[in-house]
Amino acid sequence: MTENQNRVAPVTGAAQGIGRGIALRLAQDGYDVAIADLDFQKEKGEGVVKEIEELGRKAVFVALDVTDKDAFEKAVDTTAEALGGLHTLVNNAGIAQVKPILEVTEEELEKIYRINVHSVFFGIQAAVRKFEEQGVKGKIVNAASIAAVKGFPILSAYSSTKFAVRGITQAAAQELAPKGHTVNAYAPGIVGTGMWDLIDEKLHEVNGKPIGQNLKENVDSIALGRIETPEDVAGVVSFFADERSDYVTGQVLLVDGGMLYN
Repeated sequence: MTENQNRVAPVTGAAQGIGRGIALRLAQDGYDVAIADLDFQKEKGEGVVKEIEELGRKAVFVALDVTDKDAFEKAVDTTAEALGGLHTLVNNAGIAQVKPILEVTEEELEKIYRINVHSVFFGIQAAVRKFEEQGVKGKIVNAASIAAVKGFPILSAYSSTKFAVRGITQAAAQELAPKGHTVNAYAPGIVGTGMWDLIDEKLHEVNGKPIGQNLKENVDSIALGRIETPEDVAGVVSFFADERSDYVTGQVLLVDGGMLYN
């Protein structure tokens, strides 16, 4: 899309899965993209960089631990220096946790909140600083989930973090609207990535159903009759990152094939 020429977006957790799908879609839309992921994911991340370059856009891998505020600030600066600015941030990185609520430990809560919630604050703060430096009306797109709309059993910690992301998105949208920045979130359902393989395995340990059955039962509940792909999610992010969404802010858009209706 010509409208997006020379726009720049870092995507956290973009070395694989949904993040990779988002990064590739933004590149197709005309964005230059920073693949921001943990250092040990560098090889995979560099692979995504090559895929983007084959699409005719610029890309760079930026090592980032999203739980480190200073590292997030540096990653934003590195992205802007390497690619020529910053116009959109996609706070995609996150983890799941499948465990009965009575068994969740303090350490596990701290870990999932640092990754799923603290990182969203850090990303917003770093991105808005850079937007203001550049005089840019920026776009922030956060990763929510169907678990941001409905809490799910055995996913209590995860659900609570995604409800938090929903609240942060609404509050930040109101605070940043006078500056011209928009803040929205995408809420996927059951996406065919490694995260859901992990969830299926953990559910098996909890309820004893054979590996694959929990996933199948959940997919069977989807109105459109198929599992979600990273490309399905990326289409929503593409909209939020584009000028078509300039009058949309504070929204959490379900992209779940028809599981929840809000």
